[in-house]
Amino acid sequence: MGQDTLSKSTRDREDSLTVIDNRTGKQYKVSIAHNSIPAPFFKSIRAPSGAKDRPEDESERGLRVFDRGFLNTAVIESNITYIDGDNGILRYRGYPIEQLASQSSFLECSYLLIYGSLPTRTQLSHFERDVLLHGVMHADAAGFFRSFRYDAHPMAILTSAFAYLGSYYGEANPSLQGQNLYTKCAKGDPVALQNMDKQIFRLIGKATTLAAMAYRVRQGREFVVPPTGMSYTESFLYQLDHLSPTDVFPTSCPSASTSAAPYKPHPVLAHALDILFILHADHELNASSTTVLQTGSSLPDPYSALAAGCASLYGPLHGGANEAVIRMLVSIGSPENVPAFLAAVKRREKVLSGFGHRVYKTSDPRSFIIRKVADEVFAVTGPDPLLTTAMALHDAALKDDYFVSRKLAPNVDFWSGLIYRAMGFPMDFFPVLFVVPRVVGWLAHWRQMMLSPEGVKIWRPRQIYVGPSERPFVPLDQREAVEGIGKEPSVVVHSGMTKRRGLVEGRNLGVVQSKL
Repeated sequence: MGQDTLSKSTRDREDSLTVIDNRTGKQYKVSIAHNSIPAPFFKSIRAPSGAKDRPEDESERGLRVFDRGFLNTAVIESNITYIDGDNGILRYRGYPIEQLASQSSFLECSYLLIYGSLPTRTQLSHFERDVLLHGVMHADAAGFFRSFRYDAHPMAILTSAFAYLGSYYGEANPSLQGQNLYTKCAKGDPVALQNMDKQIFRLIGKATTLAAMAYRVRQGREFVVPPTGMSYTESFLYQLDHLSPTDVFPTSCPSASTSAAPYKPHPVLAHALDILFILHADHELNASSTTVLQTGSSLPDPYSALAAGCASLYGPLHGGANEAVIRMLVSIGSPENVPAFLAAVKRREKVLSGFGHRVYKTSDPRSFIIRKVADEVFAVTGPDPLLTTAMALHDAALKDDYFVSRKLAPNVDFWSGLIYRAMGFPMDFFPVLFVVPRVVGWLAHWRQMMLSPEGVKIWRPRQIYVGPSERPFVPLDQREAVEGIGKEPSVVVHSGMTKRRGLVEGRNLGVVQSKL
């Protein structure tokens, strides 16, 4: 009976929120849809300026919503990825990540994320063909990549490369073709949709090529043209490791007509990378995806939008997490040092990397999948020397009430760094391995924005201004110096040419610091 009453109450409830402004006593009502209310509603809540208000608070122009770091702000309606952080759930277009990782492939998941449904065999074959055929770069790109220093960070190269790539395709640039180049796709324009899809094929296909070129320029090796007849991750590994046209390996097949076969990446590594790419393909509105949409809202070409996303992912709070795990494990050294390290974490003297997540409050569902992948990779490569330390840290943290009570469980970054290290990737290449699959998620969100029936509005958030009120300009000779750390430029120590020129000019530019 109680259940029936509750059910009826739920059916008959009014989905709205009533707000009483205690400043004026006025009452406002706003509708609730999808458990959210429209933020512009608050602009209708106005009040005369009070004793504590400044003119810059603009009280009479309506209430503003302040949300530092977007902790509880929804900026778009999406049907791509769903995350339930409290219960450790991640779904792409409704499909659980566990099922996709065990039964699908990266390019199949790419089709799903971008177009909204699982493809048929024919649809998948056409999609794979179009993506892989667009992996080849223009020959001039070799000069672009070689213009970077040998020790340039691969993410700096890759970020620049995405923007550079857009310079080849004038037909993809709204600044040249008209600002509705992509937004008219929302009206079903077949030519516009075809143009959009071509850029999607190019960006997914060339993501591995750009990443491989960024890798090989660091090693002073010639670049490799993407092969035919290989999967997406096989092609990527081939471009990283292929040495020459005569690059062959002995074959173990006794019936083979030749004792050698062309080089092909190890199937376990290619399969592991495919699963890792699935897990990293999308993660709702994370920092880089939001950056892509923020940039995309001004209607540039998708190459520029993805370059911005790449720069966002470059940051250590986003794409550098798995690298931080490896550095942490190296600093711990051995399993016997784990207790002392965890004690230092509790004293806030050390940072525990690879545990906890901004979204997941229980466990990261990807971490269970990736743990199995790690075992498969270690079976081929041999266990990483850091593995015993990682396992000791893993087990100790999960048994410690301090970390359990704070819901600090291992996340996907804890294991992915160990896998990449075991596969032989340098640590500064880890973020690149994050970018390549995330290109798909970025494109899915960008395409969804362009296809919005309501059109695209430029993202222009508000701010709470707390600076000085209006004040008169002070002539140069009448000003009092404002000094102190952060209130004036720092004193920079110069050396070399600047130091010598400063001596001629009669300026003291600090102590010479020789680079010899």
